[in-house]
Amino acid sequence: MPPHDICRITGGGGVVTPPYEIFPLNPPHTERKLPMKHNQLRQVVFPILAAFIWGTAFVAQDLCADVIDTFTFNAARSYIAVVVLLVIIAIFSAFNKDKPTPTKMQKRQNRRELLLGGICCGTALAIASNFQQAGLAAGTDAGKAGFLTALYVVLVPVFGLLFKRKVNLATWIAVGLSVIALYLLCIKGDFSLAPGDLLVLVCAVCFAIHILVIDHFTATVDGMKLSCVQFLVAAVWATIAKVVCVLLGMNGTGDVTSLTSIFAVPDWNAILGCTLPILYVGIFSSGVGYTLQILAQKDSNPTVVTILLSLESVFAVIAGAIILHQQMSVREYIGCVIMFIAVILAQIQFPEKQKA
Repeated sequence: MPPHDICRITGGGGVVTPPYEIFPLNPPHTERKLPMKHNQLRQVVFPILAAFIWGTAFVAQDLCADVIDTFTFNAARSYIAVVVLLVIIAIFSAFNKDKPTPTKMQKRQNRRELLLGGICCGTALAIASNFQQAGLAAGTDAGKAGFLTALYVVLVPVFGLLFKRKVNLATWIAVGLSVIALYLLCIKGDFSLAPGDLLVLVCAVCFAIHILVIDHFTATVDGMKLSCVQFLVAAVWATIAKVVCVLLGMNGTGDVTSLTSIFAVPDWNAILGCTLPILYVGIFSSGVGYTLQILAQKDSNPTVVTILLSLESVFAVIAGAIILHQQMSVREYIGCVIMFIAVILAQIQFPEKQKA
């Protein structure tokens, strides 16, 4: 267990403040191996499950994107995620009554960290999600948007260098293979950047920042509570943006294929008509998927988790073939194989060179 997970020194007074959940260190002769195996399983299985959920949710998202504007859609899915996570948190709290009771100082510190983390994560998520939807509305096709969004696979380790995070050669090779695989899976025909593509590129940058921000806060706050607060923040930002846009431009068109749709009053009939897709995206893609991401990133290498999360493009192709009966091409099959090779490579622990 890393030192920063055992205790944290506050800025004033040199007071050592343990996180919410802390247990005494086990003596050397009683070291337990099971938690380490459990953590390794969580760090691999959870992001793959999240990628599966996100990949299969593309069908529901496409149905909603045809009739609901960007801000309304993201606000609806986020509010649903908040409700789902509140229920899950209540259930887990009922089964974990024997947890150590934190002191008042610890509670105050935990609330401060949770609020700060939720605001930072929720803001990054809100910007990323809305830029992605705006890019799709501006004309970027789904395949190209998927590839541009998944460029966070490259951006996360690059941004991580700014925080002095080391990335080994095997992981860099896995990152490169992931980009090649995503290109084969998502890009068809000529690749050129349109205005909508630039919006999706901003989305990729924000998702990379989102992953690194989560990596920072998961060391000190509860993962499910952080996910709940981040979706509440994202929902509030989407709601504020929608209200401001409606007040600024009541003459906006209801055509969701145009960016001016954000200025139009929400079409409640269209929203009700997409109840099932919105519930699916809100409950599974948002509530469950992003929570699995947060739980997976705790004490994990964010670059490796990012590669696992990028498997969503593979699952999207497979889901399209099974649910929508879309036949995969040889090119797409090759992309799937390369992606799985990248995932396996990222999980191999190569021995580090010992300094003389």
